[in-house]
Amino acid sequence: MSGSYDESMIDVSSDSFWEVGNYKRSVKRVDDGNRLCNDLMSCLHERARIEKSYAQQLTEWGKRWRQLIEKGPQYGTLEQACSALCTEAEKVSELHMEVKSALMGEDYEKLKNWQRDSYHKQMIGGYKETKEAEDGFRKAQKPWAKKLKEMEIMKKSYHSACKEEKLAASRENNSKLESNNNPEAQKKLQEKVEKCQQEAQKTKERYQKSLEELDKLTPQYMENMEQVFEQWQQFEDKRICFFRELLLEVKQHLDLSSNHRFQTIYHTLEDTVSATDVEDDLKWFRSNHGPGMPMNWPQFEDWSIDLNRTLSRREKKKPSEGVTLTGISQTGSDQPVQPAKTSNSASSTEKTPDWSDEDTGANPFSTNGDGNPFEDEPAAPVVSVAVKALYDYEGQEQDELTFKAGEELTKIGEEDDQGWCRGRLKDGKTGLYPANYVEDIQ
Repeated sequence: MSGSYDESMIDVSSDSFWEVGNYKRSVKRVDDGNRLCNDLMSCLHERARIEKSYAQQLTEWGKRWRQLIEKGPQYGTLEQACSALCTEAEKVSELHMEVKSALMGEDYEKLKNWQRDSYHKQMIGGYKETKEAEDGFRKAQKPWAKKLKEMEIMKKSYHSACKEEKLAASRENNSKLESNNNPEAQKKLQEKVEKCQQEAQKTKERYQKSLEELDKLTPQYMENMEQVFEQWQQFEDKRICFFRELLLEVKQHLDLSSNHRFQTIYHTLEDTVSATDVEDDLKWFRSNHGPGMPMNWPQFEDWSIDLNRTLSRREKKKPSEGVTLTGISQTGSDQPVQPAKTSNSASSTEKTPDWSDEDTGANPFSTNGDGNPFEDEPAAPVVSVAVKALYDYEGQEQDELTFKAGEELTKIGEEDDQGWCRGRLKDGKTGLYPANYVEDIQ
């Protein structure tokens, strides 16, 4: 018989590991281990992206709400408590960015390097370890599989001879029952039966002998297969142990509850919120926006020529020759004296912080909506008038316009008692300007 064998010719009668070819499941486990490395790397990479995205969202949230809190009406220690939430978000964001860095910089790289050291690609495709496992199992199984094939052939021959013997005996019996029995034919049928019996006996003996030889090879076969299987059990043992240790490290990186910095963040947040002092906040508001504010109460003043030269609303001065009063020309040119702005002029342009839609209600103590009960009702708006600047003017306050001589603008308010008008530039900006710095366009 040929020393080679075709595994496809052997029927696998069970799902046992010992059946010919069933070792391929153990070989496939080597490839599966490599694929599981790729899967775990993808898993870590995806989690790292989630950590980064969450950290960025926390940072954006904290930044946006810190600005809203700082610009809003909240004040005092309660403002600090609200801001502490934004600080918590920023600190937690930093921790999640560290988690992302640890997952990709440590865990991912460690797994990638282990995979590279454990699975070696071949030039013709596949992995060296897979081929070694395949060759090892095939070599261990080959002698037994070869003898198994011979035994199967002997068994098939024996069963075929038994079938021929039974068929010959049936023909002989039928011939005896026939009335026109031919002695010569009967004799031939009897000889056929005897010959089939002899053949069946011979094939049976060969079949039994082949089976005995196979049984003798079985212990060695099992031992060889066990050795190869144990070799790749150890290989898989290394992978499982490595995965276990790696996942424990991943757990350490993900478990922020065990990070003392994470605990400190919430201890600090709790301390800041608990430190909110109601009395201190109310006292601060009273001192800065309530009855506790200082006040320049009206006092008797003697008349002086200097009173005709009133300063600007915020008493901003510019150096000039001699006296540094706003009412005197600062450049020595023919520009007229700038009028002083009083609270009436300023109040028409001051803006209230837009914190809530509900803040638009009228002040019950105000007669004109500007919050000063001592001011007169504002006059009805005048028709817009086109004017041209006679001189250069640079606004001294945020509510003042700046323009050049010859520039055209629109007057949208009548001149007040202090000589200021409200106007609008061509770019749409509105504000106050000295009425004597412009003339109507005819």
